[in-house]
Amino acid sequence: MILRKIVTDNSDWDSPLPEQYRSEWESWKTELQCLQDINIRRTYMNHDASLSKAVRREIHLHSDASEDAIAAVAYLKTISQEGKIHVGIILGKAKVAPKHGNSIPRLELCGALLAVEIYDIAVNALDIAVDCVQFHIDSKVVLGYINNRVRRFYMYVSKRIERILRTTTPEQWTYVPTHMNPADCATRSLPASQMQNSPWLQGPVQLYKKGQNEVKLDNSTFSLVDPENDKEIKLALAVHVVKSSIEDQCIFGTHRFNKFSSWTALVRAFAFLRNKVCAFKQRNVGNSSHLCVDYKAVETFQLVERWIIERVQRETFPEEYSCLLDKRTLSRNRSLLTLDPFLNQHGLICVGGRLRDSDLGKHEKFPVILPRKHHISTLLVRHYHEQVKHQGRFFTESMIRSAGFWIVGAKRLISSVIHACVKCKRLRGRLETQKMADLPVDRVSPAPPFSYTGVDVFGPWSVVTRRTRGGQASSKRWGVIFTCLSIRAIHMEVVEELSSSSFINALRRFTAIRGQVKELRSDRGRNFVGCTKDLQIEAINVEDAEMKKFLFDKGTVWRFNPPHSSHMGGVWERMIKTTRNILDSMLSEVSDKNLTHEVLTTFMCEVCTIINARPIVAITSDPTNPFLLSPSTLLTQRTSADVQPFVDLNPKDMYKEQWRRVQYLAERFWNRWKQEYLQTLQPRRKWQCDKTNLNRGDTVLLKEPESHRNNWPLGMVENAICGKDGRVRKAEVRITKNGFSKTYTRPVTELVLLLSDKGNDLDTSTSDKE
Repeated sequence: MILRKIVTDNSDWDSPLPEQYRSEWESWKTELQCLQDINIRRTYMNHDASLSKAVRREIHLHSDASEDAIAAVAYLKTISQEGKIHVGIILGKAKVAPKHGNSIPRLELCGALLAVEIYDIAVNALDIAVDCVQFHIDSKVVLGYINNRVRRFYMYVSKRIERILRTTTPEQWTYVPTHMNPADCATRSLPASQMQNSPWLQGPVQLYKKGQNEVKLDNSTFSLVDPENDKEIKLALAVHVVKSSIEDQCIFGTHRFNKFSSWTALVRAFAFLRNKVCAFKQRNVGNSSHLCVDYKAVETFQLVERWIIERVQRETFPEEYSCLLDKRTLSRNRSLLTLDPFLNQHGLICVGGRLRDSDLGKHEKFPVILPRKHHISTLLVRHYHEQVKHQGRFFTESMIRSAGFWIVGAKRLISSVIHACVKCKRLRGRLETQKMADLPVDRVSPAPPFSYTGVDVFGPWSVVTRRTRGGQASSKRWGVIFTCLSIRAIHMEVVEELSSSSFINALRRFTAIRGQVKELRSDRGRNFVGCTKDLQIEAINVEDAEMKKFLFDKGTVWRFNPPHSSHMGGVWERMIKTTRNILDSMLSEVSDKNLTHEVLTTFMCEVCTIINARPIVAITSDPTNPFLLSPSTLLTQRTSADVQPFVDLNPKDMYKEQWRRVQYLAERFWNRWKQEYLQTLQPRRKWQCDKTNLNRGDTVLLKEPESHRNNWPLGMVENAICGKDGRVRKAEVRITKNGFSKTYTRPVTELVLLLSDKGNDLDTSTSDKE
């Protein structure tokens, strides 16, 4: 035991003995001197007793195990004619237990196996007749293993139980408490001074008692201990017994066809099985030669196809098949009555019909009838759908009829197969949509103009920068449009290049004129993303130091829409279209040679004036209300019509206190904005219906407008981002491109769902706080 501890501590053989083990080592060496005083009797009985005259002879074996050792010991018990009991040790063994990978029940089982091995040695060495052999163990778990007749074990336990039961029977095994088990002396170590009088050499006390010689429990108590949590016991399988006749077993059983996913694989499997059965039958009749028959022959496949179809028809149409077999008339309520069915020479139900005298082929005039709801019909539809290269329902149905099959209700089955076909979805599947989301707060709440703004860049235009003798030098200009999300006003700036510096200057000019912006929204254009870093779906932190300082000083938050989702920025995208239309009309009156930066800037200002003066609600025909609701009303505080003063406003103060007039105009604007304009945003113009949400793990096709549809990459949804209403309108998709895995954030309108993973729950998705 000491040596085992030292080895466990990874001590070197040449290093001195550690101090914590020195006293124990010295005590052990001292105890070795006591071994010279130990006497073991040579005979199994006392000198005054004779083994040949004993009335009864018994062999008792005890086993035990601990984390340190495994031990077993055998004793011979004899009863003389006078009734005296003699017990002598036959053989005992102790082994060091393995260091790793064994639990206490496994070690106890190894101790029981050691007891069986000792018994085999003793039986071969002793030349006496034995009346009884009994094995004793203090582990109820092992006794449950030995008496088990219900559950199955894993390999480690199974092999050892098999070896134990090969020599012994479960009735020979009994339970003994640990304090009465002599093998416990070897597994827990015993000082040499106590060994002479120990139960290991003298035998257990209970063997010297008359009558009940051991503590024995009823065999019914030797059951498995906690079998559901025992790692050595295999999981139980539930078996359901179904009674059926021999005829039913021969006819029915086509549910096994559901294990196949293609018609070709099903036919080949049963052709191969038929070939093996034929070979087995020939060997049984005395032909031992190998059966060299090609099961892939056309005749074999045709024979197997007819056999499969016959089994399906017998199972699906039992009454019709019985009537046709007996040449009885079908009842009028049968579904096949209109097809005039009959049995052909192969015993298959075929369509009779009215085309007997046509020039069509026999298999087309009399196609085989199949049910729509059987798996075989689905396999055939898939097979011929692939034959027509994934064309529509009419192509597939025509090919099925030409092949000689008539599927009852084929149209619905073909449509369902095409709808679930992954390749058809990849070639022609529609992009995903979702019900239109509610408008955000910044669209439906009164706020100062341009507090919530959408920004985008459009252009370019070529302008003349300078004139030289050789001609004119031109450069490009872009327009930056800022759209107020509440009153729909716009502000435009002209920039010379698509850089962070130019955009920051345009933003500074905009805020200097229009005031502080609380929140900016934009798409993920390169001119915007180039100076930002997307840390979350919602919040955007800016990398550019100057941009970061500017936004921080202004208290502005910048939010990005997902990539490729221009419909989420429709507020400013619509303004860009209107701006282009007006600019095209203006630029048509100016020659390209005369378009300068100054002229373009002037045009931009005029466009802002025209757009901001437009009415944002329908113009009323009421002459008593000539006031038009337009963005310029709030921006300029001017209107072409005279306004009526406040009720509590003194006419003398109208011109003394101008702030009251400004307040009146603003209040009138926002009242009409709520009553007239805001109501126009209520209906959903499109995407009115709820759609099934994408889930994590779904396989999708990622749209790439610059690539052909066949080259669109496959991806898996990593995260389905929910809105406040619980609907998914954007998702994070992981694709593998050029050997590297990348994750993109895309709207559902850029994804085509191919395969859905129903096991995931949408509640685990990230919530979209927008």
